[in-house]
Amino acid sequence: MSALAGRRLGFIGGGNMAEAIVRGLLEQGVVERGAVAVAEPNAERRELLAAAHGIACRASNRDVAREADLLVIAVKPQAMAVALAELGEFAGLAVTVAAGIAARVVEAAMPARVVRAMPNTPALVRAGVTALAAGARATDADLVVATELFAAVGRVVRVPEAQLDAVTGLSGSGPAYVFVMIEALADGGVKMGLPRDVAMTLAAETVLGSARLLVATGEHPAALKDRVTSPGGTTIAGLARLEAAGVRSAFIEAVEAATRRANELGR
Repeated sequence: MSALAGRRLGFIGGGNMAEAIVRGLLEQGVVERGAVAVAEPNAERRELLAAAHGIACRASNRDVAREADLLVIAVKPQAMAVALAELGEFAGLAVTVAAGIAARVVEAAMPARVVRAMPNTPALVRAGVTALAAGARATDADLVVATELFAAVGRVVRVPEAQLDAVTGLSGSGPAYVFVMIEALADGGVKMGLPRDVAMTLAAETVLGSARLLVATGEHPAALKDRVTSPGGTTIAGLARLEAAGVRSAFIEAVEAATRRANELGR
């Protein structure tokens, strides 16, 4: 039986991530449309969500929270203080999606049991990865519920809350790093004479296929890299240039910088 069965879900914020989760849950039949409500201040956005998914959309955070036993607080970190001020009486399970906002901050504002979540944008096509961390009052059963919630849009891992800023720096911000890599690969193809559309298809599908191969085999990326790298061949020539340009250290430093910024947002 689904851990979400019989629950009334309220989403605080009706942005892309909230919509992705709602869509995933509804498409998989995990919840009924009548059990989902979204609080969204923008009237045009409310109309769009209601028309697209057949769910209740309201302007008031309090109205949605009053009817829910599970809240997904999907607002920007800068808007969290205002949202929490309107949700102070909620005592159910609250799953927060906001970089850098510690569970203790939410727990201080309401008597809810809190689970923090850090999904990423591929959730929009149900190919995301989400890290979950339990707050002080959250139970193992709460983590099961949160896991099922985000399994609707991709894979789920669990980490201690102290590691969530690093998750933000890696998988939360990581899609942007990958998009830059794809763009650069495609630019390289164009430089060497390929049409732009062909170069972009080759670059994107190469990244997608390589990631699938890595996940499917479970092998270390170095081992898979070595399979492509023949002695004195084209691949080792390209790899040597990447190493000379410091690409590996640049990715490491990008994750480090984004992690530091996530930590700053929570202060």
